[in-house]
Amino acid sequence: MKSKKLGLNTICAHVGEVPDEQFKGAISPIYLSSSYQFIDVDVKRYPRYFNTPNQDYLSKKIAALEHTETAMIFGSGMAAISHMFLAFLKSGDHIVVQNSQYGGTTNFIREEFPKLNIEFTFTNGCKLEDFETAIQSNTKLIHIESPSNPLLTITDIKAVANLGKLNNIVTSIDNTFASPVNQNPIDFGIDLVMHSATKYFGGHSDICAGAVAGPEVLMDKIWNVSKNYGGSLSDFTVWMLERSMKTMGLRVKAQTKNAAKMAKWLDKQPFVKQVYYPGLKTHPDYKLAKSQMKGFGAMLSFELIDNIDSNQFMKQLKLIKASMSLAGIESTILSPAQTSHALLTPEQRKDIGVTDGLIRFSVGIEAVKDLKNDIIQSIATIKN
Repeated sequence: MKSKKLGLNTICAHVGEVPDEQFKGAISPIYLSSSYQFIDVDVKRYPRYFNTPNQDYLSKKIAALEHTETAMIFGSGMAAISHMFLAFLKSGDHIVVQNSQYGGTTNFIREEFPKLNIEFTFTNGCKLEDFETAIQSNTKLIHIESPSNPLLTITDIKAVANLGKLNNIVTSIDNTFASPVNQNPIDFGIDLVMHSATKYFGGHSDICAGAVAGPEVLMDKIWNVSKNYGGSLSDFTVWMLERSMKTMGLRVKAQTKNAAKMAKWLDKQPFVKQVYYPGLKTHPDYKLAKSQMKGFGAMLSFELIDNIDSNQFMKQLKLIKASMSLAGIESTILSPAQTSHALLTPEQRKDIGVTDGLIRFSVGIEAVKDLKNDIIQSIATIKN
């Protein structure tokens, strides 16, 4: 089957299955061996080489979903992004990084790159001119995140990709928040796409993984570095991830539909100061988001009015879980200042607009009326 001709849910359900040649089972078998024959074989398989049967086949599913040639599976999202960075940056090189992004990525760059003598510049914003002015003669990589974590800012993917090509610079994007269900950056010219596969790929809050997808010529460079760092994923977890991804299209579309309804509802509530969601027409980049996304995603953030304590609000929720991660089928909520961006200083958080009262809301598949009722009862409890 040619994956380019298949529908999203067909790719999720069938591409990347490991054939069960022996028993003809309906799902992929698990190959748990960490040692494979090396004589008279076409491929010398080894877990650290990212090419065990389960690793190899799941990579095909991810590549098909992201419309690219190949992909790799890693032990976490940070393993994926750090290996990707280190494949294209060496001592004396420079990277341009979007200022509004996952706090763990920012912290990795600030703490680790100085040790390696790698220079970096965080943009002042997410407009094309912000990236143009940050480029130096030694710039080798431009990295963006759209929609961004946690403020859902939107970056012009095609414009950044063209900028990279014009200057012979590799471009990469963290596509975690959108997922391939809602956005395919490769179609807009981006070179490399990474994911925290813990999130929408897994979708059930029981897997930790990462992924990078791109053309073979670039992925070969990532593999050449990654085989030395050893950030591969166990085959049992790979199998779980492949199983979870079978329903990703259905899950993410349902979550995206719910998020749009919740964003519009929250935007009208008297206890909410501001809602950050690219699907709202009041979002400054609504038109840009609409032009490059198939759906606006299932993530949103909001701020409560000043006299409502966000921690007390989260504590009183009964259905929506106050939880560290995102993208599970269950709705979760958190404070970025205390979790995803806790490693940044208060000044660094202030610079990118992450306030102590900001709440990030990962919308699940529950009935929207139940989510609304949970928020209403929490507010009522606090006021009483």
